[in-house]
Amino acid sequence: MKPTSWSLAVLLSIAFQSSPSAETVRFLNYPNAIVLTNETTRVVLCPDAGGRVLVYSLNGTNALHLDSAEAEWTPDSKKPMMSAGRFDIGPEQIIPRREELWSGPWTGEITGKRSARLTSLQHEATGVQLVRDFELAAGSSKLTCTQTIRNITSDRTVEWCHWSRTFAEGKGIVYVPVTEPSRLPNHYVMYEERGTLNFRPEDPNIQLRDGVLEILAAPAFPKLGMDSTAGWLACQEPNGLLFVKKFPTFPNRVYNEVAGLTISVWYPQDKPVIELEPIGPRERLAPGESASFTETWFLVDYRAASDPGEVDLQELRSTVDRLK
Repeated sequence: MKPTSWSLAVLLSIAFQSSPSAETVRFLNYPNAIVLTNETTRVVLCPDAGGRVLVYSLNGTNALHLDSAEAEWTPDSKKPMMSAGRFDIGPEQIIPRREELWSGPWTGEITGKRSARLTSLQHEATGVQLVRDFELAAGSSKLTCTQTIRNITSDRTVEWCHWSRTFAEGKGIVYVPVTEPSRLPNHYVMYEERGTLNFRPEDPNIQLRDGVLEILAAPAFPKLGMDSTAGWLACQEPNGLLFVKKFPTFPNRVYNEVAGLTISVWYPQDKPVIELEPIGPRERLAPGESASFTETWFLVDYRAASDPGEVDLQELRSTVDRLK
């Protein structure tokens, strides 16, 4: 039986079986996937298309939205299947097209007992090569994800930033702690029709409570942005997992997205995903220079026994603070 005829559920169950701490396997139709594992957590990396994370699971439950269409991918696919744990660079409004980085082939190598490196092609239009290093902790769900931007040109400075575009499972609740001072009156902006930025949005599905923005359901327009410097955001998924991302922030540096954002969240009404997007500061790189940005991911079995909008946010903060 060829892998293309297997169901995604069967292939995921194979991925969740016990295996060495790091190995190269065939996953779906991706021949060079790298699996990192410990007793509770499994990570499947995809160098074949986009340098992504396909699986980030705790006790067999994947926190990432892996589209069933991924099983149809082949090296000759004209439409890339780009779900699950995507990374990118920005700012999105001015960066050149970069399909080779976004969905093209990368190389992968195992670098340690539970670590691996994915490396992109050299991309002339942006002037960079990207390197992504992943390391899974020995005894927890902690996954360290570091993206390095290298200026490969010989004659020009490039100015890009880290931009994460991870698809978590949809229909959950997103938590973003707010910080002061903020440039945004309601601590977030909403991208509306024709690229209009609403700097004072109001939406019944978004509330500020106890210093935390809660996105309880899909808002009127899906794309939101925040300037929080707290250095984390979290998503309570319907499957019972709390997916937490921690990352550094730099209040005295330039953030070169249009609204100077440190975080973006994309929460559509008609798709089963929530996009969690830490954004790094501008990296001004001369020829030969490089810069890195690290996100640290965690998964917690966190079944809050209350209705949406009534979660104990102090308990949530304490849970996040304990993640090291």
